[in-house]
Amino acid sequence: MAEKVTATASDPSGALLYLHGGAFVAGSARSHRQITTMLALETNLPVYALEYRLAPEHPFPAALDDCLAAYQALLETVGDARRIFLVGDSAGGNLLLSALCQLRNDGMTLPGAAVAISPSTDLSCSSDSYETRKDQDFFLSRAGLEKDFATYLGSASPMDPAASPLYQDLHGLPPLLLQVGSDEILLDDSRRFADKLRASGGEVELEIWPDMIHVWHFFPHWLPEARSAVQAIAKFISRHSAA
Repeated sequence: MAEKVTATASDPSGALLYLHGGAFVAGSARSHRQITTMLALETNLPVYALEYRLAPEHPFPAALDDCLAAYQALLETVGDARRIFLVGDSAGGNLLLSALCQLRNDGMTLPGAAVAISPSTDLSCSSDSYETRKDQDFFLSRAGLEKDFATYLGSASPMDPAASPLYQDLHGLPPLLLQVGSDEILLDDSRRFADKLRASGGEVELEIWPDMIHVWHFFPHWLPEARSAVQAIAKFISRHSAA
């Protein structure tokens, strides 16, 4: 099930699929409605916020399966994959990247572009920024994420490429924008993924926003950078929209 968010001038010929964060155990279309509303207004596309299944009741790969099914349904509705765009934050960013790799592996037509906000790309929590940014990041902690990731993974390994997209073969993915805050422990998850994707010949833009926290997009009333980041997403999507 997905919640549809539209602006007055929404273009029905395209669509944006939004995958919310929440460490795979929390979050909903409602909790992220402020972000999806801003995206609908800035992109002029209908936004579909997916209510994927959550752990512990539904461990890996249930959420990923839901994302793949949602993309397939949207593709049947829109018709042109080049007019579909994927955006996800945190755990949703993980699912987005994992879904892109699985779609490629399955020979599916890929979306026009994708945006991952503060994604967790390595569920083994081995990025250096877990230590180097732990004093700046008041929102996330290694211990908290390790617990939530273990709940999500169940019997799966955190090094499983299907769960940790950093360990995937990254060739053949659509254009990707990564946005991450300089003060979050997941900073190097984005850096490492961008480096590997670039080395694989992929088209990737990495934006490291100075002094920003995890998914600062939540706070447009307090942080002007929140709306600026969403506007940057809209510009990226516009550049990759099929004529």
